[in-house]
Amino acid sequence: MHFRLPFLGLIVNKDPMEGLVKHYDKIAECIHIINDSVECYVAGNDTCREFTELIEQIDTVEGQADKIKRSIRNHLPHSMFMSVDKVLFFNYTRSQDNVLDYAQEALHWLAIRKVAIPTEYQKDLILLLSEVNDTTTSLGPALKATIALNDGKSIDREGTKNKFRKVRKHYARSMELRKELSKRIYNSDMDFKDIYQLTHFVDCLNEMAHQAETCADMLRAMIAR
Repeated sequence: MHFRLPFLGLIVNKDPMEGLVKHYDKIAECIHIINDSVECYVAGNDTCREFTELIEQIDTVEGQADKIKRSIRNHLPHSMFMSVDKVLFFNYTRSQDNVLDYAQEALHWLAIRKVAIPTEYQKDLILLLSEVNDTTTSLGPALKATIALNDGKSIDREGTKNKFRKVRKHYARSMELRKELSKRIYNSDMDFKDIYQLTHFVDCLNEMAHQAETCADMLRAMIAR
């Protein structure tokens, strides 16, 4: 008979997975800031006075997330038993943090210089952002369901898997939107500096979704029998 032990051993009281949830909450804050920033940026110069403040906000949130990440790693005793591979746990932590890093890079890249985003690309850009939003937002429930399953507080394995599939589904859509938008921008008559700046911004957004999908894959591995 196979007994699945709780995610933590009995040696320590501090659950590192709780730290991952706190770290994920910072992703949700970042998404909020990006949505406001892109809306502000696309609106144009006259109404974009808050953009600098939004950049400062995302730097603050990313810094807070880094502190949480370091705390998780620094308080993980070498002798502690875990029901999942520690390497897998650390890799997950890194990928989740990468979501925030790409969010920060996306806004800083957009702030390098003002680019007048042509009207014909604005709608597609918002659609891509919405899909990235849905991908990263779906990761939160997947993480919490995985913790509940590993802690023995839930037996809904199929429901948990469906949460992983939801993340992958949104990422696949995000990737298609990124390809189409990048192709259109690259073949436009815009100045090459504008093209490069916008396509890199689009790539950063897509990477946020990609890292969230990587996180979902690792969560799936954590509940593998």
